[in-house]
Parts: sequence; structure tokens; C-alpha cells
Amino acid sequence: MDKDSRIYVAGHTGLLGSALIKKLEEKGFRNIITRTHEELDLARYDEVNVFFARNKPEYVFLAAGVTGGIVANTTSPYYYLHVNIAIQDNVFEAAHKYEVKHLIFYGSSCIYPKYSKQPIKEEYLLAGEIEETSEAYAVAKIAGIRACKAYNTQYNINRFIALVPNSMYGPNDHFDNNNSHVLSALISKFQIAKENKAEETVLWGSGNPRREFIFSEDVAEASIFAVEHSERLENKHYNVGTGIDVSIKDLAHMIAFVVEYNGKISWDLDMPDGAPRKLLNSSEFESLGWKHSVPLETGLRLAYQWFLKNNTS
Repeated sequence: MDKDSRIYVAGHTGLLGSALIKKLEEKGFRNIITRTHEELDLARYDEVNVFFARNKPEYVFLAAGVTGGIVANTTSPYYYLHVNIAIQDNVFEAAHKYEVKHLIFYGSSCIYPKYSKQPIKEEYLLAGEIEETSEAYAVAKIAGIRACKAYNTQYNINRFIALVPNSMYGPNDHFDNNNSHVLSALISKFQIAKENKAEETVLWGSGNPRREFIFSEDVAEASIFAVEHSERLENKHYNVGTGIDVSIKDLAHMIAFVVEYNGKISWDLDMPDGAPRKLLNSSEFESLGWKHSVPLETGLRLAYQWFLKNNTS
């Protein structure tokens, strides 16, 4: 990408999109295109087509979509399936029609089998049953990953690049007890408990499942790296992670320490755990020269500081 290349960041106000904007601006890219949902509904192809025809973006980072935790995915599976597939299909088709140079698409670690061998390699995709609580969202993401490969194969191009980051967190995340992913939900939950001087906080499940977390700005760096080294990429998806996982129980205690919540932490064993472990093998992408830079402890403090300043939910 040149410094004046036309770069469209879809979902620029969200967790990953805002990190992409920050990193692109830090690197001196001057021609970044954004649209709010009110200005452009990516689930409507007519609007997407007009936007691409008028703006002719050369590079696209598709960070737009809908995502949520266990509660959101189990109560609204059709919503997560339909909206994400609609956005992917529309943006992919417009990117191909108007000959975008490169488009970065993002999968999710939930695409892999619930009981996958660990750490999870890219080749394990579709090798077993998906975790039921995130099935609809995962199917949408799998469709997007396969679409990237299919476009590239059929038209003999390397336009579409699929990255699969593990659980992202950071500024501009959704901090909500019911609809967020576990890390941001815990930050909100412990902050509320601290403010209410609660003597005990009850969390879902056993706390035993292990998860890998990656700071949003690290994924943004990986995305820019992928575009700048696109000629070295194969027509496949690449895992993007830290190579380090932590139990939900340990994560909870880490967040409680950052928030300075000193009450008791209990676990509701009647509630679901989700997949027992999701640790990605990111060695193929790392072999190209990329490496994450933000440790979990540092990222937690940055995320919490942003949460306090913005008091969002």
C-alpha cells in the first residue's frame, strides 16, 4: 500500500476497526475511507455497490459484522448467521467487481471443532463438530473463509486474504454482561460489583476452559503486515494469535486485580462452559515475520482504562 492508497476500513468504530484506523494513521496512510452504519448498510447490496462504484477503494479491511458471547449467540443465532453472511457476500462481490487489490477478511477461533487437537492448526477446519453455542456465527465465518479461497481459485487472483485471530479485546469493545465476550464482560461485571461493594460475584461455568486472547492493535498490525506481504501468502486462511492461553478462572482473578475488586469469586456449575480449550497454532503466519507485542497483563490495563473513560456498555 502506498501512503495515499484508498483504504476502506469497514466497521471503523468497533474493536478491530478502530485499532486499524489507529495503526494505519500511525504508519502515515492518509486516504482512509470510513462510513457509519447509518451512512452505509453493508447488508444491502445496492448500497454497497454504489459506495464501491463512487469511492473505488484499493484495499479493504472488513472488520464490520455482528458478534457476541454465549448468551447472544444462543438467543439470536439467525441474526448472527444472516447479518454476517449478507455483509460478507455483498462486500466480497463489490470488491471483486471493482477490482480491489486486497481485501482482509476475519474469521474466528470458534470455526474450529469443539474438541479440536491443541494448539489448533489451520488444517483442522471442518475436522469435527463445532461448539453448539456459537454454531450459527461460526458457519457464517466459515462461509467467508471458504469464499475467499473460492474467489482466488476461480479467478486466479490473490485478492482475498483470510485471517483467523483468536479472542480479541481492547478499546472500543462491547462491555456488557449479557452480550459481550468473556473478557470484556468480566471487566464490566467486576466494575459493577466494585461500585456496589458486592461481597461475592458469581460467574458462569466452572472457570476451567482455557482461552487465548490477543489485543486488537496486534491484530491490526497483523492485518497491515498481511497486505504488505501478500505475495508470500498461500491461498488459505492464517491463524493469528499469541500462542499463550489462560483458564477463565485465572483470567477472572487477573481482571479482578486490575479492577481492584476484592470480593469473593464463585462459579455457577449449572451454566455452560463452551469449548474446553481454544489455542491457535499461529506458526505459519509468524514464520512470515509477524509477532504479537502486547502481553495480556498490559492489554487488560489498557482495555480497563478505556472502559473507565468511556463508561460504555
